[in-house]
Amino acid sequence: MTRRYLDMNQHDALYTVARKFPGGIDALARALDMSPNVLRNKLSPSIASHYPSFEEVSLIVERCHAAGLPDAHLPLHALLVRHGMAAFTVPQPQRARQDDLSQTVCRVMSDVGAVAEAVSGALADGNVTEAEADLIERKFHAALSALGAWRARLRSENDAGIQPAPLVHPQV
Repeated sequence: MTRRYLDMNQHDALYTVARKFPGGIDALARALDMSPNVLRNKLSPSIASHYPSFEEVSLIVERCHAAGLPDAHLPLHALLVRHGMAAFTVPQPQRARQDDLSQTVCRVMSDVGAVAEAVSGALADGNVTEAEADLIERKFHAALSALGAWRARLRSENDAGIQPAPLVHPQV
């Protein structure tokens, strides 16, 4: 039987992200100055005798993020979900000002819509599976990240004394 790894399980997420590192776990182990076998054992959700330290988890996420993996922060999000918390990436102010505020609002609305779609799909048969619950949780985190980015963008513009352009509503 093939094991299904869940995005919102911090152990599964760390293992999955590490495997996506360019060159795989062997290359990541070299970047961490660690034996590939030791890293494999520490990352394997099925080996209870080995586990990564908090610092090692942080370094793995850091290296994966630096390598450009889009889901590099997923293990951190999964850890926070376990504790009833959420996080979002705070955009850099220079990057935030490059995109139009209305696009940011559209991104927020799109992500909130994705949450509603995932919930609706999961409830269609009256039974929410573990995989569906995992997808819903992931969509919630994307929406929270978009809301956090919107907030950070408005705050950075306010701190810089920039008045955001008003949203233009089409005439009906």
